[in-house]
Amino acid sequence: MSFSSLGLSDAIVRAVTEHGYTVPTPIQTQAIPAVLAGGDLLAGAQTGTGKTAGFTLPVLHRLSTDANGAAITSNSSTRPIRALILAPTRELAAQVEESVRAYSKYTKLNSTVIFGGVGINPQIKQLKHGVDILVATPGRLLDHMGQGTVDLSKVEILILDEADRMLDMGFIRDIKKVLAVLPPKRQNLLFSATFSEEIKALADGLLNKPAMIEVARRNSTVEVIKQKIHPVDRDKKHPMLSYLIKSNNWTQVLVFTRTKHGANKLVEQLGADGIGALAIHGNKSQSARTRALSEFKDGTLQVLVATDIAARGIDIDQLPHVVNYDLPNIPEDYVHRIGRTGRAGAKGEAVSLVCVDEHEMLKDIEKLIKQTLPREVIEGFEPDLNARAQPVQLRSGTGGHRNNSRAPAGAVVRVKTGGGGAKPRSAGPSGGGGGGGNRSGNAPRSAASHRSGGRGR
Repeated sequence: MSFSSLGLSDAIVRAVTEHGYTVPTPIQTQAIPAVLAGGDLLAGAQTGTGKTAGFTLPVLHRLSTDANGAAITSNSSTRPIRALILAPTRELAAQVEESVRAYSKYTKLNSTVIFGGVGINPQIKQLKHGVDILVATPGRLLDHMGQGTVDLSKVEILILDEADRMLDMGFIRDIKKVLAVLPPKRQNLLFSATFSEEIKALADGLLNKPAMIEVARRNSTVEVIKQKIHPVDRDKKHPMLSYLIKSNNWTQVLVFTRTKHGANKLVEQLGADGIGALAIHGNKSQSARTRALSEFKDGTLQVLVATDIAARGIDIDQLPHVVNYDLPNIPEDYVHRIGRTGRAGAKGEAVSLVCVDEHEMLKDIEKLIKQTLPREVIEGFEPDLNARAQPVQLRSGTGGHRNNSRAPAGAVVRVKTGGGGAKPRSAGPSGGGGGGGNRSGNAPRSAASHRSGGRGR
């Protein structure tokens, strides 16, 4: 099957082909015809499956052609916003809008992105010039609504991307405020990496007889990702990470920490070891976050250390290694963390450094993904089997969690060196970062602490 066979216009197929994509992914094969048909859609796909292109391509087709499929040539500067895409974080919003621009290259459509952490005046100027497609984070969009600098009265298509992550971050009230000003007659597309009960409730209130697509079982992990656990004492995590990076000659590594402070500290420690690293999290300025992400994507930065929230939108086709320096306390976040590698069919490796404090978290993760992950003890970093668990600081500014569990069952393999990751290759457009974690079972997360930079201001 080709993109042209799905009913997309020649202009859009041409842009997609120029990016090296010729065969649609499963989510695209199902979502594109459904969106083109004009009805509402509830779609679920794990990260790296091409979800963003699954909605951007048919939306661009609908907005750029008339009922007979002929190109619309209107180039008015007073054009209204016809499509609104809401994304939970700045990085994801920027990534989605980048995809929109790339795929609309040969159409008359234009787009812009608005998010917090940067000045609002340039955004106001851009909106005044006329925008067909607006990509926005909820907080900054409300800022514009409050100032009367954005008009959503002509929106024909609404897309909620990573809806589960937006709910998890406490954006439900913001979303409802946006919905209240949109035209009642419109097409609604809801994309989510997981189908939680909260997502189903949102869909029931938003969507009208939607088509439903789910291309992977709920909370599954990408099969092409090689996963492993390295048991280690808490005070040996940093030396072990440096050892793995140097001994395996890893050149591009995405590392997840649980807190912003932990991310900053690890960057300093890696720097002292001669390993180039930068941190990306909510306390960093938007310019610093953009620079770090840009250098990491182009390969000039060896290690990017990120917290869960800031990492949304990291979309690199051939990212070979993801390291969980700290395990996430929300099991679903593990799925979406490791989904940064193994994207669009490429291979990748996900390594987790697990100390005694995190055994309960590991047990929850393995229960969620329905598999026991292989353990490998690295020589020279053998954990103290008599060590007792200590409270874990779940997130920056949150309290600790006492974990007194024993080490989970599972075979332990002793090796002298860690294995290198397989060299991946790209296999289809992913367009944007996928996936968000839903609230589940563990310590509750405060909505305020999860918004990148508050509401992005």
